[in-house]
Amino acid sequence: MTDKQKVLDVQGLRKTIRGREIIKGVTFDVREGEVFGFLGPNGAGKTTTIRMLVNLIRPTAGTIQVGGISVTAHPEKALGQMGCIVENPEMYGYMSGQENLEHFARMFPNVGAERIREVVEIVGLGARIHDKVKTYSLGMRQRLGIAQALLGRPKLLILDEPTNGLDPQGIKEMREFIRELASDGLSVFVSSHLLSEIQLMCDRVAIISHGEVIAVGAVEDLLQESDNRIVWQVEPRDQALAILSGYMEETGPGVSVHETADEAARSIVVRMPASQVPTMTKKLVDSGIDVYSVTVKNPTLEELFLQLTEGETIG
Repeated sequence: MTDKQKVLDVQGLRKTIRGREIIKGVTFDVREGEVFGFLGPNGAGKTTTIRMLVNLIRPTAGTIQVGGISVTAHPEKALGQMGCIVENPEMYGYMSGQENLEHFARMFPNVGAERIREVVEIVGLGARIHDKVKTYSLGMRQRLGIAQALLGRPKLLILDEPTNGLDPQGIKEMREFIRELASDGLSVFVSSHLLSEIQLMCDRVAIISHGEVIAVGAVEDLLQESDNRIVWQVEPRDQALAILSGYMEETGPGVSVHETADEAARSIVVRMPASQVPTMTKKLVDSGIDVYSVTVKNPTLEELFLQLTEGETIG
């Protein structure tokens, strides 16, 4: 992924509103043909950042480039390479999907009937495109909004909460659809509060908290870098817990007891890097502890998010 071209490049982005710095040096990039997730708790600065990306508000400092073109210095050229849906797509319900697209196509140079046919096919609305939009489901409206955003052949598609309000089937379909768009070379920037979906959908993510990006990278890399939960099934547990606690006091992470109805008698959980497991297991065995099993449980994106943001609520 690293050798792919940067489609969106954000460097040192800052925004001060009424003397208070809301965005504090945000830096990340979105590369060609990837799905990039943007996560943050309520009030973290997600919406403010997105508004700067699409030139609805100007940054106090920093740069935003789309396809190498500055959004602030050359907004028309830069935004011409971008399609976006911020919040819910606004459509005319009394018009058909086709009529809506024809209406919006007039705003783009060199976008005619052929391009409209192409985007209708891309979003899979061919069977219903001539029906009135007021008869569409929420998922169909989202797809029509994406079709509208694709009319100008953008390099980058920005989607703010694209699965909002969708049922589980609709969420799955939207996820698969977004992955398809990326596989065809489009870069997709997705802001979402559904962490499990982001984990399934995105190649890389940025996590923002209190106006700062606190982690950015490939989802799997971020998860591997964080501490795993190691579950030991041991007897006697009290003696094992004392050994683990003593060891962990020296190395940093704490110990928590894993309470389950059937296994509480001999189950202990420690949050630590998997690389320390062989040393710790040998220490237990050498101390006369019976080790029945050791299980490494990788964290989910949600657990990593809560760890990094100290339990703030996503939003």
